[in-house]
Amino acid sequence: MSVTHPQGFRGAGVVAGLKSSGSPDLALVVNDGPRHDSATLFTANRCKANPVLWSEQAVKDGVVRAVVLNSGGANCYTGPEGFATTHAVAERVADRLGIGAIDVVVCSTGLIGLVSSREALLGGVDAAAAALSTDGGEDAARAIMTTDTVTKQVIVDGGGWSIGGMAKGAGMLAPQLATMLVVLTTDAVVSSDVLDTALRSATRRTFDRLDSDGCMSTNDTVSLLASGASGITPSPADFTEALTQACSDLAMQLLADAEGADHEITITVVGAATEDEAVEVGRSVARSNLFKAAVFGKDPNWGRVLASVGTTKAQFDPADLDVAMNGVWVCRGSAPHEPADKVDLSPREVSVTIDLKAGTERATVWTNDLTHAYVHENSAYSS
Repeated sequence: MSVTHPQGFRGAGVVAGLKSSGSPDLALVVNDGPRHDSATLFTANRCKANPVLWSEQAVKDGVVRAVVLNSGGANCYTGPEGFATTHAVAERVADRLGIGAIDVVVCSTGLIGLVSSREALLGGVDAAAAALSTDGGEDAARAIMTTDTVTKQVIVDGGGWSIGGMAKGAGMLAPQLATMLVVLTTDAVVSSDVLDTALRSATRRTFDRLDSDGCMSTNDTVSLLASGASGITPSPADFTEALTQACSDLAMQLLADAEGADHEITITVVGAATEDEAVEVGRSVARSNLFKAAVFGKDPNWGRVLASVGTTKAQFDPADLDVAMNGVWVCRGSAPHEPADKVDLSPREVSVTIDLKAGTERATVWTNDLTHAYVHENSAYSS
């Protein structure tokens, strides 16, 4: 499974020397064409890293020919020199590939406020450019890992054309886009405006509903590149469906690797007046530390679910709510129903269903439990 699976793409992952561990820390993905259509989405955090500030300008014309990504430092709040470093990295990629710097998306991940060595980054670009290969997707996926324990990759076959992708992310998973870097590639013939519409639709139902710990990153970037190398033009509907499948697969891989998690929790809200209200309710429960701690303790404390529902502006009757946990309807009509001890929370996968009885809309939000391991990892993860 590789971001370089679709025709027209090469990738590489190398050691630039940014990580003290000596692990790979710089990746490069190149679109060799013949087309270079693209769409890219960024974090909604107003405090944005230098690579995001650069890339927001680079993607405006819908043309991206390369994405360069480094782990080992976010290059966020590193002063004017930090932005100059981002610019220098884009220029070096452009020089090595014979393209314009404005067609290079730059991504970084790691600690905020950490000044990374510009010399190391530029040397990494040189090494990555020299190592580019149609088989380089695996190395690229490995080079963008931070607290990730495994690479995240996906391939979706569209029938003569395909979508490939890689992602990183294990903590600070919250909208917009969860906290992650994602590169998606396709050899389908798709214009930039269709790519943008499809990407927004796909992320709205996948990455944007992944809410691991309620913390939004400064560096989130999801970039979609289309080479057109297959010569096949799928319908917008077919392409959007395949892209959504790819994004969903990557989102679930991110959730499964969430820092210190013992449980992956699927929260489905039904009977909502609007889809947005269903999302609001699901997200409220997903961000309840009380609820997440209860799941960690294998305690089906559905009262904490109702308490979270009550903090939203969604339409519902507080005296008539239903809640199920792992298929057991522990609450009916806002009162105890089946015994809570029938709920088995020992499996890793946990489902919560909330019926608002206010309409016909529904939505699903994904989260995980709050564990000792999460607290330990994020207290130890520092400069």
